[in-house]
Amino acid sequence: MDLRGDWGQARFSVEVADDGAERSQGLMHRESLPRSAGMLFVYDAPQFVSFWMRNTLIPLDMIFMDATGKVVRVHENAIPLDETGIEGGEGIQYVLEINGGLASRLGIEVESELRHPVIGKDAAWPCE
Repeated sequence: MDLRGDWGQARFSVEVADDGAERSQGLMHRESLPRSAGMLFVYDAPQFVSFWMRNTLIPLDMIFMDATGKVVRVHENAIPLDETGIEGGEGIQYVLEINGGLASRLGIEVESELRHPVIGKDAAWPCE
């Protein structure tokens, strides 16, 4: 999957979490995550989402996106094992988790766009 914005473009190898069990497990219990890897959480429809870091051992950036794959919020450096809710807000259909601090280093920000086949015909940046 790819992300692009005024900052440039980045490619990530992602695991897709598109059912309740996969989304609940997320990146729990992992001791590391390759730099260019991540997990893409996919919901059936836009909705309010909230994440936490229960049993998550590595700091993560959470990139919240709408139904078109457009970034609407970036939460940087979620604290490992912290159970405080991290709200993405309303209208979220996709969430990308990557290594903590990487969003800032790359310049990923609101209005950046995701390209991935799960988005389909409504994508702000469609797959070719």
